[in-house]
Amino acid sequence: MKVKIDTREKFHAITIQETALAANMTADIDKYLLPLLQNDVKNVVLILKDIQTIDIAAAEHLVATQQTFYENNASFVICELNKAIEKKLDEEGLLELMNATPTETEGFDIVQMEEIERELLD
Repeated sequence: MKVKIDTREKFHAITIQETALAANMTADIDKYLLPLLQNDVKNVVLILKDIQTIDIAAAEHLVATQQTFYENNASFVICELNKAIEKKLDEEGLLELMNATPTETEGFDIVQMEEIERELLD
């Protein structure tokens, strides 16, 4: 799986540079994402603009990964889903479980708000 990782001050912007996200790619997803929970910068904005098709099992895995990040006091935001993927995830009832935004900038805004929220609650 090809990915581009851009580390910023508060988050890692990770772009999956594939046209399909299949169930058999979930181990690769974990390989890139889960080690970030050990870093000082734990938050992830996952950019899926290149993804044209997604297996439901892979989408369910993203929901579970998002939950893992939140359990570890880290943000996980998915952004730039194309309309067909968004519709499919909505029909499957998965979109409402995802922290998804139209743009990377909005994803960064969510990360910042959640960082402030965690600071206030601690």
